[in-house]
Amino acid sequence: MTRKSKTEAPALTPRPSSKLDRLITILAREEGADMPAMIEATGWQAHSVRGAMAGALKKKGHVVTSEKTDDRRVWRIAQAAAPAEALPQ
Repeated sequence: MTRKSKTEAPALTPRPSSKLDRLITILAREEGADMPAMIEATGWQAHSVRGAMAGALKKKGHVVTSEKTDDRRVWRIAQAAAPAEALPQ
């Protein structure tokens, strides 16, 4: 039985984007995103999408705004989070 040495690192594979990353991407677009688009992008239910915007995105420093036009509501990231190195220690 051979053992792998601790110095051998496993082959790194690129991490697929997380659902939260996909949500940030579509909210950062100029046109924003409506609820059906966010549900399709993440596979989450509407209450989970709203919770992520109110919780996880807020904790990351994003400011999410919403605007109701005619018969639909559109959400956008109004202010992107500051880079980690710019945050006070």
